[in-house]
Amino acid sequence: MLNRTTIEDIYADTLRRNPGEVEFHQAVREVFDSLGRVLEKNPQYVQASILERICEPERQIIFRVPWVDDAGQVRINRGFRVQFNSALGPYKGGLRFHPTVLLGTVKFLGFEQVFKNALTGMPIGGGKGGSDFDPKGRSDGEIMRFCQSFMTEAYRHIGEYTDVPAGDIGVGAREIGYLFGQYKRITNRYESGVLTGKGVTWGGSLVRTEATGYGAVFFTEHMLATRGRSFDGARVLVSGSGNVAVYAIEKVHALGGIVVGASDSSGAIHDPDGIDLALLRDIKERRRERISVYAEERGGRVKFLPGASVWDIESDDRIDVALPCATQNEISEAQAVKLVASGVVAVAEGANMPTTPGAIRVLREAGVLFGPGKAANAGGVATSALEMQQNASRDSWGFEHTEERLSEIMAGIHERTAATADEYGVPGDYVVGANIAGFTRVADAMLALGVI
Repeated sequence: MLNRTTIEDIYADTLRRNPGEVEFHQAVREVFDSLGRVLEKNPQYVQASILERICEPERQIIFRVPWVDDAGQVRINRGFRVQFNSALGPYKGGLRFHPTVLLGTVKFLGFEQVFKNALTGMPIGGGKGGSDFDPKGRSDGEIMRFCQSFMTEAYRHIGEYTDVPAGDIGVGAREIGYLFGQYKRITNRYESGVLTGKGVTWGGSLVRTEATGYGAVFFTEHMLATRGRSFDGARVLVSGSGNVAVYAIEKVHALGGIVVGASDSSGAIHDPDGIDLALLRDIKERRRERISVYAEERGGRVKFLPGASVWDIESDDRIDVALPCATQNEISEAQAVKLVASGVVAVAEGANMPTTPGAIRVLREAGVLFGPGKAANAGGVATSALEMQQNASRDSWGFEHTEERLSEIMAGIHERTAATADEYGVPGDYVVGANIAGFTRVADAMLALGVI
């Protein structure tokens, strides 16, 4: 078939042009697998080379980030900003500071961001950035000096009408503050809308901290409703114990669910009686200790599994919902088989691409509701866009109003995704629905703007 041949040829060329970037290859493959029916219905996309253009970032920026540590030693890191697609609006996407950050990592995240942002229905394009700098174990002074050096180059490429970075792994309100301070110092402009994830007292938005975790739970709630289910009484596994995981747990609890597992890079905890969120937050957010401390202090039936994933927990109890909120490719095919055996009804990605292709296949074949990250974890960027709205109007909204807007956006994403899956003959397939809905919105804008 011409469309399949076209897709495979373009994919092969993408691999050739981007060697060694396996995460980027995986992200492109996952989208391309949904597009055969779209190209058949819309031959204009093939004629205008939309697939080739959408896989090629509009701009890729790599730069040196020199800084001085507390001992006076000069350190060198590498900074990235991939401005992937601006057909719908200014580039929008986070900055990740982590030693594993490479160009391929940033490109995969930026590619995903294009479709995720499109699904929100808001006027934002897609991009991503970051550095291989590791903020763990660094003093506030070292982090400040690194952020100032990073922004000394990055400021040339961003702006509220051009590119609006936000936080991601390793970049929270502290780092955003240092980055914004340096941007303001260099440009002599208080351009609030240039960064999102700011502190609430100086231009940030309420609910932004909670948004990705809350949004993933809102999306899952809508998926469950299609089966006549809810979170009330549901037993839930959540991977991670960072920002996304903590607020996902908070919202699950608010909706009547019981979270029985969480994790960090040192291992996982299993608390069959339900996670004590106040204790977990105290350990992770205030004391910044490893999750093993939770098991020590909680006692009872809690178990700590050193070096394990939350998906490795052995239990005879059923698991109704799984929310992977840690990192990419964390659920393997074998772990997906275990989740299916535990009776899981829904899996929603709170992180970016946390489920391997084999695991996704297992879940979908078993009839498990599966919410891909570009739909399920879009709450963070949606609330970033709400922060941009508030900055543009010099306004500040209350918590309840902002959370209501977030809830409405996630409901819209679910409706858009489900309706698109129905339209293309695969009802209930959120992967296909999200890929096609995001792609067509970007593709139509690209057609309207001409060959640029």
